[in-house]
Amino acid sequence: MFHKFVKYDMVRFQGIKFVLVGITCLLPIFLFQNCSEEDTKDTLNRVVDVNWEGDVNSIPKALQMKNPVADPKAKKGGRIRIYSHQFPKSLNYYLDQFTTTARIFTSLYEPLTAYHPLTLETIPHLAKAWQISSDKKKFTFYLDPNARWSDGKQVTADDVIFTYDTIMNPKNATAVFRISLSRFLKPVKVDDLTVVFEAKEVHWNNFNDIASSIFILPKHHFEGKDFNKENMEFPIVSGPYKITEVKKNRYIKLERRGDWWQRAYPFNEGRNNFDQIVYKVYNEEAVALQAFKKGDIDIYPVYSAFVWVEEAKGEAFDKNWIAKQRIFNLKPIGFQGWAMNSRRPIFSDKRVREAMNLLVDRKLMIDKLAYGEYDPTNSYYPDFYLGGETNPNVPTKFDIERARKLLAEAGWKPNAEGILEKDGKPFQFSILDRDKKTEKYFTVFLEKAKEVGIRASIDTLDLAAWSERVDKYDFDMTWAAWGSGIFKDPESQWLSKYADEAGQPNLPGLKIPEVDKLIEKQKTEFSVSKRNEILKQIDRIVYKEYPYVLLWHLPSTRILYWQKYGMPSLPLGKYGDESFSSDYWWYDEEKDKKLSESVSKKETFSNYEAIIRWK
Repeated sequence: MFHKFVKYDMVRFQGIKFVLVGITCLLPIFLFQNCSEEDTKDTLNRVVDVNWEGDVNSIPKALQMKNPVADPKAKKGGRIRIYSHQFPKSLNYYLDQFTTTARIFTSLYEPLTAYHPLTLETIPHLAKAWQISSDKKKFTFYLDPNARWSDGKQVTADDVIFTYDTIMNPKNATAVFRISLSRFLKPVKVDDLTVVFEAKEVHWNNFNDIASSIFILPKHHFEGKDFNKENMEFPIVSGPYKITEVKKNRYIKLERRGDWWQRAYPFNEGRNNFDQIVYKVYNEEAVALQAFKKGDIDIYPVYSAFVWVEEAKGEAFDKNWIAKQRIFNLKPIGFQGWAMNSRRPIFSDKRVREAMNLLVDRKLMIDKLAYGEYDPTNSYYPDFYLGGETNPNVPTKFDIERARKLLAEAGWKPNAEGILEKDGKPFQFSILDRDKKTEKYFTVFLEKAKEVGIRASIDTLDLAAWSERVDKYDFDMTWAAWGSGIFKDPESQWLSKYADEAGQPNLPGLKIPEVDKLIEKQKTEFSVSKRNEILKQIDRIVYKEYPYVLLWHLPSTRILYWQKYGMPSLPLGKYGDESFSSDYWWYDEEKDKKLSESVSKKETFSNYEAIIRWK
């Protein structure tokens, strides 16, 4: 329901391609067995760091510096249990671009480079250094000789080339990643630690597409296997965590690696602190919330306005045992809405799509059903306009008479029964959904649609079935919510070329020649500000085509957590969301002890800031 977005490091998903995340004010329901306290009450094994015997001078200079976002007071140890509202169909991010999958996969595997958490400058990771040719088409990467897989073998150029080949293999379900990699020739190995990528064309994101967006796989493990079946077990990794247990539909456990190759790099001090990270899955949000209130979950990101306003209350909140924080920072904000499939005749006419927008009373939905928690979205890049810049897109307001007029202009006229018809066919369509909770929003819309003579129904499927149909564009209308990145690339979302290729993000199937030209123009623009101006032009054009019924967005992150953790001064960093917690927070044993005493004595615990803003 909410898209495919990314970062790496704190910006951890900025390097990833796409991630399907939870709806901003709603959470999907899955008929999974509930996770219980029994799942995670086992004894926590303390991870002991293996002494690093490398040469300090071999550490890249940028990683010899302290991480400005990490807290030097952070301690290793303990556990954090995180609420996950869905169990991924795969933990292989290349095959399944969902939030939990992305968080886990990026803890197991690593890119060639990362982003500095404050400046967003490129910093080393698997690659210690790199060179870019003067024509900006050739990229040479020099791998860090310290980089090792968990079985002790060195990370080499062969692994990088194997990863490229795996993604580009048309037999693998990696189509979404082939968009950017198709701009490159097959990489060339210079020696074991040097690999060269050469682009066929200049593109501002060429470097990032290979440096920070590809998570390198171990050739000696995956070679010869059916990659499409590599879903849950990853015994050989390079990242700071490894999977120790997967209980389908219940939980996924990660354990910190005491032998991670970068463990002694100064830049990582204060990061990857938890000995164990547990993603706990619940079939219903109400059950998950009760488990959280009991202490079976430690941190609970809130996507539901109802939960935030009506359910996040009680003694544990009144006495500050549980923190309820709204955090504002500079994280990218995407959009969510109802995608209309223009490949279907019923939504091929722009006037019909605009009419659907006019039949949606967003103000009513936000005020009455979402407690006024959200801002209406009038752009496909809403974070461009959070700093006070005027949004040129005219907001779509509820107007049933205007909708009637547009439908009539498009040839839809009422028959004797009042049902709209065109060429003898009734105006009838199905809404593909994967969450019964969204029905209250669709119901408001369906009532208005019925009033003008439209027949619509809701077809609710589980995640796997929904995803399969959406990938094939087998739907009339569906709820989709897309995240964003700091450096935005509109190609896969709006380029006509990908409208008919299965599994791509252009769900509405939009084909606009003018947008195609602007997408081509921005490819060679290396100035972020100038590129963003082109994106704003694209936004204005796409907005007037009404490919989605745009809904609303939240300019902050809402989280609940038990006050037993230490964290940096800005709990989610400059660009992070709730995933920042598992990267930079730490278990504070003394704080936990005091919290337990407060709970047992029914006393108020220490105060905290309910609202935190980036300064």
